[in-house]
Amino acid sequence: MTTRVHPSAVVEAGARLGDDVVVGPFCYIGDDVEVGDGTTFGAHCSVTGPTRIGRRNRFVGHCAVGGEPQDKKFAGERVELVIGDDNTFREFVTLNRGTGSGGGVTRLGDRNWLLAYVHVAHDCVVGNDCVFSNNATLAGHVTVGDHVILSGFAGVHQFCRIGAHAFVGMGAFVNGDVPPFVMVAQEDYGRPRGINAEGLKRRGFDATRIAAIKRAYRALYVAGGSLEDARSKLAEIAGDSEDVRLLLDFVDSGERPLLR
Repeated sequence: MTTRVHPSAVVEAGARLGDDVVVGPFCYIGDDVEVGDGTTFGAHCSVTGPTRIGRRNRFVGHCAVGGEPQDKKFAGERVELVIGDDNTFREFVTLNRGTGSGGGVTRLGDRNWLLAYVHVAHDCVVGNDCVFSNNATLAGHVTVGDHVILSGFAGVHQFCRIGAHAFVGMGAFVNGDVPPFVMVAQEDYGRPRGINAEGLKRRGFDATRIAAIKRAYRALYVAGGSLEDARSKLAEIAGDSEDVRLLLDFVDSGERPLLR
């Protein structure tokens, strides 16, 4: 199968398309865009560069990919969007490039599912195997670990981090770091509400691993002590659990306040 470009689509001379790429009706592929093998674009998608797209990605329709960052400080400097392999982007997803002051790159990993109207802003870093439901939004400079689920209408404040295997509930607004494995539910702002136990079971975590994560969660959110008290308890538990060590490292490395 060869690359197919619909007659109504526009592909600029500076674009580089791999094998078996499909560009649908009324699409625009700009200069300095690189598209990997097997990637498909449905109708009315636009891709502006510099943008690097990996293999076998699927853009369903009306996606706006590689647009300028929505940041008043952006002055036209060269910045990029980099997308991995095997991702799915549903209708009206928007993905912006980075900023010069924020590292210059917005980056998404592999096998992510971004549903309709999801927005990923400038300088975000998204891991692998994440699911962002309809209208989920990342502000600038957000870091998201692997296997994270953002439910519909969830919003994440700029510079926040979402740890691996976390779950953010529908409509929750996150304005602090969410540790790995933690579930967040909506109040005035999102608040921790236990661990993502069901998601961990589906990914092969056994009862011993989940029990250790639950102990860590209780130390961090239920015991009622200071963050330093919780950190000391996490350090004790981490001696027998790599998962708790991951959580402790997350707590120790943050610049924004922890969501508590």
